[in-house]
Amino acid sequence: MEAALAGSRGRAERPEGPRERVARWSAGYRPAPGRPDEFLGPDGAPRGAWPRLLDRLGGLTEPEIMARFVAAERHIRDAGISFRIAGDQREHPWPLGCLPLVIEGSEWAALSAGIVQRAELMEAILADVYGDGRLVAEGLLPAAIVAGTPEFLHPLHGVTPPGGHYLKLYAADLGRGPDGRWQVLADRTQAPSGLGWALENRMVLARTFPDFFQDLHVERLPAFFQAFRDGLALGAERVDPRICLLTSGPYSSTYVEQAALARYLGLMLVEGDDLVMRDGRLHVRTVSGLKRADALWRRIDSDFLDPLELNPASRLGVPGILEALRNGSLVMTNMPGSGLVESAALAPYLDGIARRVLGEPLRLGHPRTWWCGDLEGLAHAQANLDSLTLRPAATPQRGAGRDAILAGPVLAAERERVVAALRDRPFDYVAQEAAPLSTMPGWERGPDGLVLVPRPFVVRVFATRTPLGWQVMPGGFCRVSEREDVDPIELRLGIRSADVWVLSEKPVAAPLIGTQAAPRVRRVGGHLPARAADGLFWLGRYLERGEAVIRLVLAHLRSVGDAVGTDISGALDTPAALALRALLHEWGAIGAADLPTARLALEALAGRDRPGSARSHILAARRNAAALRARLSGEAWRVLADLNEFLSLNTERAFTESQLAGRAERALSQLAALAGLTHENMSRAEGWHFIELGRRIERAINTGAFALAFANDEATPGCLGVMLSLCDSQISYGRRYLQGAALDPVRDMVLLDPYNPRSIAFQAEAITRHLADLPALAADGIPEPHCRLATRILAELRSGEAADFDAVRLTALATDLERLADGIAARYFPTGPNALRPEKLTGLA
Repeated sequence: MEAALAGSRGRAERPEGPRERVARWSAGYRPAPGRPDEFLGPDGAPRGAWPRLLDRLGGLTEPEIMARFVAAERHIRDAGISFRIAGDQREHPWPLGCLPLVIEGSEWAALSAGIVQRAELMEAILADVYGDGRLVAEGLLPAAIVAGTPEFLHPLHGVTPPGGHYLKLYAADLGRGPDGRWQVLADRTQAPSGLGWALENRMVLARTFPDFFQDLHVERLPAFFQAFRDGLALGAERVDPRICLLTSGPYSSTYVEQAALARYLGLMLVEGDDLVMRDGRLHVRTVSGLKRADALWRRIDSDFLDPLELNPASRLGVPGILEALRNGSLVMTNMPGSGLVESAALAPYLDGIARRVLGEPLRLGHPRTWWCGDLEGLAHAQANLDSLTLRPAATPQRGAGRDAILAGPVLAAERERVVAALRDRPFDYVAQEAAPLSTMPGWERGPDGLVLVPRPFVVRVFATRTPLGWQVMPGGFCRVSEREDVDPIELRLGIRSADVWVLSEKPVAAPLIGTQAAPRVRRVGGHLPARAADGLFWLGRYLERGEAVIRLVLAHLRSVGDAVGTDISGALDTPAALALRALLHEWGAIGAADLPTARLALEALAGRDRPGSARSHILAARRNAAALRARLSGEAWRVLADLNEFLSLNTERAFTESQLAGRAERALSQLAALAGLTHENMSRAEGWHFIELGRRIERAINTGAFALAFANDEATPGCLGVMLSLCDSQISYGRRYLQGAALDPVRDMVLLDPYNPRSIAFQAEAITRHLADLPALAADGIPEPHCRLATRILAELRSGEAADFDAVRLTALATDLERLADGIAARYFPTGPNALRPEKLTGLA
């Protein structure tokens, strides 16, 4: 976004009015011959809602526009809005384009009617295929299309969908055909993605152009999302159903949008391991035991849902989940097997089916298509390979080719292979009339500033089933190609997204989600899945580990010269410096204990190949946070991003001790800010207890390690000073004791003082309180093993004296703390199908 507008930087803004500015932007705009365009009609005149948008934009100077999009880029980065390309584990910044796709309200009304009709048609086909099969019997649909697609799931034949509907969410990829009318390029019924991206795009642009939404009367989205949430629960057995969003995990290419939707709609984000079947019903494994799931919005393909009856290799689904669909105890969006109607082979027969089932022709057409499994269709395809586009008849289930369309007519070099494929397995292919995608305006840098250029696009439109029928979202998810020869069928590098604005003629109200009906007042935080509790626990531990390494680095820099350019010759041999280096080496933060000071600090702070470096721990924390996006605030994510940036140093460069100390101090400030956000802004529900438990246990373990190294029986005054520095207790110690650092007073302050927030005793007190607030396994009043261990650790610290905590006792205390961490994990985060789980001893809810 920013790069596209960079040409306006440094150029003196000519004194021109809004009309002159728009004229300059569009002076060279030339759609490609034969391509329908959103901005200019066949007569070359501006069309639709684009003049309204451009006139409004023309009221801003290019530096003003640039400033707004720079702010949008910053918000995208700070909020961690990103995406993954299929097969790539890296996260890429969200590629939001500079201009929305704008459509007049009157045109949108007609388009919406076509979407609703098509959704009804797909519902009717699915009901027939999995029911009576009259379409095949009457010759309206070839049996080979149904039986030949991998999306036809035989175990679901004859199963009536709970709630009575196969589809609750329908999406269609649209573009304009050669005649300028909208047409459907692909139907999306399996597990349509893009709804969360559309929401993120809208939120970003609403911050960037808040005045535009009011001035241009842009239709709002919250009412649609409220209706969608209500529709997810249609058919549920319980009045107040628990709705879950099933994801394949944080490495899914669409996980960020799934987390955004779960957070916005108040859904429980779960993975397959979070779910279990008991007594014919689906339940969520939570730290409070099994909790029933009434509705499931699945974002994994049907085949992976149930390894018992579908794909036995699946590790994403839930064994036996189809049983819940058969007995009606679970409603699902969308019903497994609904991906069948995504098959391109259906296209030649849809109009006939619509006339038979709906009593009317299709309102939205599609590119003219021939199924090669039909003899006439095959003959036509073979005779016209030079002018047709071939594509798979059934959408591939996974991989980068899921939405791939073979671009254009068959090339001479490919003819032999294609001819052989059509001869051997003609029913695997369809042939379509080759037609380039329609275009919309995008900004590019020109010699005199911004210019508008035509760019190919595809827009995905969504419809949801509500208690009152189908409702179409007044907007969509638009993908725009930066190159004319790249089709934006799927999101990848070189493709940008765009918001979709439907412009009304009248002012539009701006309702907030949840205002349609007042919910029942409650003060519970919701149940926490065991996997999420595990992630929060380790998020806390990794953050504390990173902080401990940073404090060690700062202590070393200060002990050898105060990190301000002081002569440090000879200071490396002090007991304190040697102990600091040895501990950093033991923790894996540095590769050798005899490194030069600056190199040691750089490696310990930013070494990516050092598993114990501060950056490695922060990256591990960020990975845990990525799996918890639905539970972390935007502010917390921004602090994590800043923290990672502070520690992203080029380890090949030379830095002074002063520069590295400055980085370390800023990183500590960010960690303090994150702790403050957790303490002040996070609800005191189960999730808060687990992140605090992780922090407190790790801090106690690290403080014990510090005491072994710097407060042992041979500790020098310098070592004791380092100990106080590592525990941030110098000021408290100076106020309490007039003399210098002495062994027993230092030990008492950092180990046994219940008022020192850095002492082990303080951590033990906090751990005991947090455990007491978590759900118990049984109601027999007997403390659980991990609670008994925590109580024993606290009692030992309360009754001990500073002189008692020699190396033997500190080592035993560290062992007990590690056992406590393992005990909490075994109790609340059990893994494996036969692991002890809380639901075996508690009731179900």
